[in-house]
Amino acid sequence: MTQDALSGGFADPARAAAEAFRASLDALARPGTIHRASGGSGPAPLSPAAATLLLTLCDAGTPLHLAGDHDTADIRAWVAFHLGAPLVAPGAAQFALGTWQALGPLGAYPQGESEYPDRSATLIVECGALEARGSRLTGPGIATEARLSLPETEAFRANAARFPLGLDFFFCAGDRLAALPRTTRVEAG
Repeated sequence: MTQDALSGGFADPARAAAEAFRASLDALARPGTIHRASGGSGPAPLSPAAATLLLTLCDAGTPLHLAGDHDTADIRAWVAFHLGAPLVAPGAAQFALGTWQALGPLGAYPQGESEYPDRSATLIVECGALEARGSRLTGPGIATEARLSLPETEAFRANAARFPLGLDFFFCAGDRLAALPRTTRVEAG
């Protein structure tokens, strides 16, 4: 474990947490819009946006799954120190963090139940870049259409078809984030 595992977090916790929470809600309310999410930091390869989301949305009662290169001793120590979130397998996760490829099949994560559709996971997907181009998004929170550089379209189309069940997504690149709730319809761009 390096010193990076214990450093980071929010430099100005009250202000940064409020700004980050607002950015995450705005992103979910307006799918496909890109927001700045800074203030949080953690060990590599954790992006500032992903660190900010974790610091804002996770705590000791939030089961978290770390996938691929994000499942390191430093990130595990950072999560334990800053969040206290229990680290779990995909099937028990409320949140999961990793690249699109590392997160694996979406069916491995809780999709909700007919009586409790909110008992589903939210995936925080680390991306190399996040652009307002590519896949066409429509649905609640989008006036006509939005565009977002997504890793694929078919998985998101299948996810939306399961509504009210399904997963919600945040995409992070550097200090930028966007969200894709399960209500959003996705078409190839």
